[in-house]
Amino acid sequence: MSSVPAGWYKDPADTSTQRYWDGEGWVGKAIPADATPPDGPPPAQEPEPPAPVTPAAPAAPAAVPGPAGPQTGPPPGWAPQPPPPPGWQPPPGMQPPPGWQQPPPGTQPPPGWQQPPPGWQQPPPGWQQQAPPVGWQPQPGAQPMHPYLYPMPEVRPHGMALAGLGRRLTARLIDITAVLLLNVVVNGYFGWMYWQDFLPILTDYLDQYRAGVAAPVMQQPSERMSTLSVAILMIATLLWLVYEAPSIAGSGQTLGKRIMGIKVVPVEKDGPIGFGRAFTRWARLGMWTLFWWCGIGLVVQFMAALSPVFDPRLRQAWHDKAAATVVVAVPAGAKPTTTATRGDNPGGPR
Repeated sequence: MSSVPAGWYKDPADTSTQRYWDGEGWVGKAIPADATPPDGPPPAQEPEPPAPVTPAAPAAPAAVPGPAGPQTGPPPGWAPQPPPPPGWQPPPGMQPPPGWQQPPPGTQPPPGWQQPPPGWQQPPPGWQQQAPPVGWQPQPGAQPMHPYLYPMPEVRPHGMALAGLGRRLTARLIDITAVLLLNVVVNGYFGWMYWQDFLPILTDYLDQYRAGVAAPVMQQPSERMSTLSVAILMIATLLWLVYEAPSIAGSGQTLGKRIMGIKVVPVEKDGPIGFGRAFTRWARLGMWTLFWWCGIGLVVQFMAALSPVFDPRLRQAWHDKAAATVVVAVPAGAKPTTTATRGDNPGGPR
């Protein structure tokens, strides 16, 4: 213990002040050296209250470079987004934005908001809504549709309307009749020879039937009949090719299509398709004539004739898809195209 008694003395650290010595150390606050000290030790000091915490000012938004220099704040036209509808939950795996809170019960959705239909998905970035066609009116009694489900306008390749299915069918029937007449002229002699060989076989079979034979047997066709049947089918196929491919290559119209006012045009341009694409288009339909003998050819050609029904968008038949062509209605007063181009590859110009 120190031998210096307790009392007020000049502070050795600062002789212009005095402090109280309690016998072991300096206590209390220092007072000026010429001030009259109190009797005894200085009073106990109360703890100072903590300094108030000043909230930090929000950081200024980052500058966004623009055409007129740096800009701050939200982009032009930005407005607060409406709250989500009652009961909305984020999809699985999706985190809500920072600060988002579940709306309180009783919150009403914004005016005009409608529940999207089942299966609706967010459109891709950059997608713009298509306006309905001019003059379009909803059907009486039809339910209001979602704005993304407007019916798409009819396709008009190169500004021309697609040919109707009825006109296409009528044109095909006219062409079939024309090809049959050509076969009567060219294939008539071979058909008469085939009939002369087939008539005895047919007569013998009918005689067996009239005689009451339980199981009449028809004779096998002769070798000449087999040769004639192959020749007749090949000639018929060639006649169809000669009739259709050159006319489609040049003007896009056969006799039937010219009568019905329709024509074949490429998908990528308005003009002749050339012989290469015309042959590709014909082959997908006409080559099946060689398989008439087993019935498969007729079935495939019948289905190909109905195939435009399965494509409501472009009404392309299977042979149109193979040659990348469409059938359109010829505008009134349009002059037919009579010249072909060299770009006749089936996929269009490379």
